[in-house]
Amino acid sequence: MLGRARRSIARRVVVPRESGLRNEGAATVSYQLAQCNIARAKEPLTHELMAGFVARLDEINSLAEGAPGFIWRLKDDSGDATNIQAFDDPLVIVNMSVWESAEHLREFVYRSDHAEVMRQRRSWFERFDGVYLVMWWVPAGHRPTVEEARERLAHRQQHGDSARAFSFAKLYPAPDQTDRTPLSDFSDPCPAL
Repeated sequence: MLGRARRSIARRVVVPRESGLRNEGAATVSYQLAQCNIARAKEPLTHELMAGFVARLDEINSLAEGAPGFIWRLKDDSGDATNIQAFDDPLVIVNMSVWESAEHLREFVYRSDHAEVMRQRRSWFERFDGVYLVMWWVPAGHRPTVEEARERLAHRQQHGDSARAFSFAKLYPAPDQTDRTPLSDFSDPCPAL
């Protein structure tokens, strides 16, 4: 099982530099990992209760953008996604990004300063009833839409983890992988709990 957990989750292929994709080396993945997570704020972001979260946004967004394997994140003209209303509830905020691999995303989520912010999550966000995280594979260069993310969240809510919509708990390999067996429990313990 240990050897299995180390297998790469995505195959590498060369992507032309003019593609606009961030290229750490000469290659990137043929499939990239999209993720979306949502949270319901306890108050509007302008409320003093949310000041600690808002104060960390630029720092954490910059940390993500500088992280190995980072490709793209959803943002508006102001540089973040907090003004993008993806759901009917105006207190639900959306975070969506694309990464070269599940390993890269896991490193950022659980082993960077991002984990410190996650430990404070309950100070700013309500406990979410339902699925709040979804991951799925996208062809290299594809930028997922909010509509795609909503559909994937709903799919995971209705069907659980599947090749179409999954989580770190049951990580499905990219569609071009010969071994399609999902990895179980790929995540670290959640620092927000």
